[in-house]
Amino acid sequence: MTLTREDRSSRISGFYKKPVEERIRLVSEFAGLSDEDVSLLRSGGGLSLDVADRMIENVLGLMAYPFAVAVNFRINGRDYMVPMVLEEPSVVAAASNMARLMREGDGIKASCTDPVMIGQIQVVDIPDMEEAMEAVRGEKDRILELANEQDPILVKLGGGAKDLELRRLETEKGEMLILHLLVDCRDAMGANAVNTMCEAVAPLVEKLTGGRVLLRIISNLADRRIARAEAVVRKDLIGGEEVVDDIVKAWAFADADPYRAATHNKGIMNGIIAVALATAQDHRAIEAGAHAYAARTGRYRALSRWWKNEDGDLVGELELPLAVGVVGGATRTHPMARLALKILGVSTARELAEVMVSVGLAQNLGALRALVQEGIQYGHMRLHARNLVIMAGAEGDLIDRAVEELVASGGRITFDRAKEVVRRLKGEK
Repeated sequence: MTLTREDRSSRISGFYKKPVEERIRLVSEFAGLSDEDVSLLRSGGGLSLDVADRMIENVLGLMAYPFAVAVNFRINGRDYMVPMVLEEPSVVAAASNMARLMREGDGIKASCTDPVMIGQIQVVDIPDMEEAMEAVRGEKDRILELANEQDPILVKLGGGAKDLELRRLETEKGEMLILHLLVDCRDAMGANAVNTMCEAVAPLVEKLTGGRVLLRIISNLADRRIARAEAVVRKDLIGGEEVVDDIVKAWAFADADPYRAATHNKGIMNGIIAVALATAQDHRAIEAGAHAYAARTGRYRALSRWWKNEDGDLVGELELPLAVGVVGGATRTHPMARLALKILGVSTARELAEVMVSVGLAQNLGALRALVQEGIQYGHMRLHARNLVIMAGAEGDLIDRAVEELVASGGRITFDRAKEVVRRLKGEK
């Protein structure tokens, strides 16, 4: 009997130990990849110079980053292999390992609010603020109708401009009126649609307020488009109740201290941005929105929250804005991004956001556990040693032997020492 995608498991023991071709075979079977898809994986990127030249200006060439998958993820009762693109060692391994600890039952529980983005329209030089605000409120329906005329397809799909909010802002340069156009972007990230709507309604806003519209642009603090993930990890799987207590204390440090919170949140974004890069999202917008959200209380804090439940098990929760899309932009232009979405098996922006916030939670736990146990450098240095011995010419089984000797020998792990170890081990064969 042929298994459906929903019946297949992403729980693969020792995936990182398998040769690349075996990994490709396993992912191909899981995701139902075609021969063309597999060839694209082997090609090292699939983006032609001609396509790249149409994406941005002044193109000279291409730069490839490693494309990997994190395994073991079970989210809302469904298994996922999660494509990740990044250069930092230990991130994919940590995400996969922590996902394994979070698999019980339906696994990580993730959810998202409606995909509403905020378009900001800045109005300055207003002669009478109260009159201006009253005029805008009175013509709210007309403004929304004009905005929706710009994208009838989005409206037909159930999206479009849904509401209008007014903010009276005091600044060093005088009082301003800021209009927030709330737009449901459905399965798009939404920047083009929102910006187009803001431009279209600007002349009407000027007429109503008697002021001058200056900026009209999307906000990357997408705090109406929130993704959440929560997971329980049994204390016996994480190392005991003492480890649970230490992880909670480590989180408390990050939540209380912005210097620590910056690094704590960077670790969360290691996982989220790696998925964003694999699927060609606007990772700069995601990063900016996440850090702004972390400071929403007036103090920069941890994006996640960890606590111990009544059974002594560890519970984690992550909440942040995630403006992502599965239609439009580079998501559909870049062949590897299309392949990443196929491997993920997601068809909506909501599901993609749920996967990404889940990866962020798993990545956060991996960093916290490493910090309270062996320290973050242990895993980093083992992977650094692996890269060095491969650069020094180690192949096949020799790689693992060289890594073990390099790490066990003490002292600094350098390329010169890696060359010595590899040269000697080759001589022993």
